[in-house]
Amino acid sequence: MLYHLLAPLGKQYLLFNLFNYISFRAGGATITALLIAFVFGPAIIRRLRALKVGQIVRAEGPATHLTKQGTPTMGGLIILLATIIPTVLWARLDNAYVLITLGALIWFGAIGFLDDYLKVVQKKSRGLIARWKLVGQVGFGALLATVLVWYPVVPPGGLPATSTTLPFFKSVIVIFSPFAYAAFVTFVVTAFSNAVNLTDGLDGLAAGLATIAAAAFAFFAYVLGRVDTTQYLNLHHLPGAGELAIFCTALLGGTLGFLWFNAHPAEVFMGDTGSLAIGGALGTISILLKTEFLFVLIGGVFVAEAVSVVLQTSVYKWHKNTHGKAYADAHKVFRMAPLHHHFEKKGWAEPTVVTRFYILGIFCALLGLATLKLR
Repeated sequence: MLYHLLAPLGKQYLLFNLFNYISFRAGGATITALLIAFVFGPAIIRRLRALKVGQIVRAEGPATHLTKQGTPTMGGLIILLATIIPTVLWARLDNAYVLITLGALIWFGAIGFLDDYLKVVQKKSRGLIARWKLVGQVGFGALLATVLVWYPVVPPGGLPATSTTLPFFKSVIVIFSPFAYAAFVTFVVTAFSNAVNLTDGLDGLAAGLATIAAAAFAFFAYVLGRVDTTQYLNLHHLPGAGELAIFCTALLGGTLGFLWFNAHPAEVFMGDTGSLAIGGALGTISILLKTEFLFVLIGGVFVAEAVSVVLQTSVYKWHKNTHGKAYADAHKVFRMAPLHHHFEKKGWAEPTVVTRFYILGIFCALLGLATLKLR
């Protein structure tokens, strides 16, 4: 909005020329997001407390989590507010990359909000039935794939609409058939939204890792949107993708501001409202930037958390079907899944798990950035 109002004035007033620079607007989006989180966060938390929108703690979880019973959840509303408003203010609203990613954030945020609402307000322990949640996730994936195939965001002559790139390989492009691409896109957004959702189990864990991933993607969006840097690094130029850096920095500011209240001991949890929205948005960004496989590196901790659940569930069911429940209980892969609970069961304090996972998240992000030269 500010770009459309103030950038044209740059020809008459030099100061307003700053709004033509993505770097300036990205910084503005970050600061605005932090301020929104700090200003409106306490009011939202008070309102959630007044409505008694409290977290439900699983009895089979670590005993230390029992004290969290009743802590306000649905705090993802803070993240949504602190990401959407700065993006609308600072990004170009005629940019397809920005509009699609905003749509993803709102779509997945709505699914998460409905799930949280049914759990903590309507007191339905299962929340939104899993198959309906999956329908919402798959529905967005199918819609996104259809839009990208019929209305490509990449201009003619650039990367094919149904393609993706591979990290560490500068000239390898994977091109899918339209149907296979639709399945691929649907899998990516569904998998990554659920991966972030599964990671949200400790104070500050998902928010901190999301901040790291958003920072990495902001850098990639900025680089891939510039002709000079893509030529120098021998990357595929994506005209207009630089505007995604503004969304990413708004998300960075929103999750960082939320972390102020979510750090141990947490005053509020993001709930599915936040975790599904963050995962869906990050997955969509990776698709738009043709960096889906790179997200596996940047979001390595998210991937490990999701894989731990799949592995634990699959092995348990196999042992139960072949040897019986007692054998399955005695031969679990992890003491508890997702992975962060495994280390809690081993005796690690919650802040220790979170800090070490942050370190791994930074390592994964740096590894992703290293692919710019290791190609």
